[in-house]
Amino acid sequence: MGGGSAVVRVLRDRTAGRCLAGVVVSGFGTSALWLTAGIWVKSLTGSNSLAALTVFAMWAPVLAGPALGALADRMDRKVLLVRGNLVTAFLLVPLVLVDSGRTVWLLFAVLVSHGASGVVLDAAESALVAGTVPASLLADFNGLRMTANEGMKLVAPLAGAGLYVRFGGPAVALLAAVTCALAALVFARLPVRRSPATADSPPAGSRRDELAAGLRRIRASAVLRPLVAAGAATMLLAGVNGAVTFAYVDEVLGRAPAYAGVLYAVQGAGSVAVGLLAGPLLRRLPERLFAAGGIAVFALGVGARTVSPDTVALAASAAIGFGLPCVLVAAMTAVQRETPDAVLGRTAATAGSLMTAPNAVALALGAGLVAVVDVRVLTAAAGVAGVLAAMILAAGARRGRDATASPRA
Repeated sequence: MGGGSAVVRVLRDRTAGRCLAGVVVSGFGTSALWLTAGIWVKSLTGSNSLAALTVFAMWAPVLAGPALGALADRMDRKVLLVRGNLVTAFLLVPLVLVDSGRTVWLLFAVLVSHGASGVVLDAAESALVAGTVPASLLADFNGLRMTANEGMKLVAPLAGAGLYVRFGGPAVALLAAVTCALAALVFARLPVRRSPATADSPPAGSRRDELAAGLRRIRASAVLRPLVAAGAATMLLAGVNGAVTFAYVDEVLGRAPAYAGVLYAVQGAGSVAVGLLAGPLLRRLPERLFAAGGIAVFALGVGARTVSPDTVALAASAAIGFGLPCVLVAAMTAVQRETPDAVLGRTAATAGSLMTAPNAVALALGAGLVAVVDVRVLTAAAGVAGVLAAMILAAGARRGRDATASPRA
């Protein structure tokens, strides 16, 4: 099966197509808010560290991923997607009250709530798609989902920054609320009549045992364990990179904070490209080798942020955007393929937590480090560590090629 025909088959699937449409609609507002929140806080407080903490606020809820993901195994997944987006839309409205440093706390509270909603919705969508899209097309779907989600960074950050400059932060918050409400309407039209979780409920057990089910499955799998571990290491480095972004723009490039929007847009272009290539590549390469190559490209991009020319800055952002998603797409595709439906929601959320929790921790630590350590030292160290992680994963791929290679379509 060619890559092009696989993409067409994914897009023709009504559930997959509408899920992708929902990702595009909600992703536009979320991407715009994600960047603008940092610019907003930087403008109100003048603090690079507080600006970096806005990203941490959205990532922090992944620490509760297993508990949040369990909702996707207990509730009707379509209903959860609809109601979750509507609740998120309502939560964003109070941001119109943020107008000074004294009210910045409200922005952080809403961002944490937004991040928690995202964990639940991602788990519900992953489980819903895994039950409807053929296993041979999951890598293509996940690649297209990455393209749709990250593709918003081509336009949403610039649109959000422009809207912020013209009308202020509350206008961007309202934009994000509207896009979540529209996403709820899209998900309401998903052609799914029953919840997969209702049809195959997990066996009764203690609350602790149920929440640990996803972790046990990942630890016991020779396929999932190395991919999730590599994803965690990569996202730790991505957190350092994210925490220094505004300082990098200010101290290395000598640009205004809004220039971060240009870098995020270029990063989005890199992610769009790899999203389109992920499915065909995963049919030809072992998952670990595909992920290791992506980590290496990502690490080189981060390491290049030690120098100041704009051309290097743009190329580095493209490399970061291209390389970072590879291990995430490989890991989540493996989770969908290897996990029984009854525990898929919590396993997907647990894998997401294990991979993204280090990102949240690194964002918090990086927000403090950037105040005392030169940004060039941080990016150079992260780049070297990323190359080492890629080498370790690639070595494992060579040792276990037969056991870890993806099924060919």
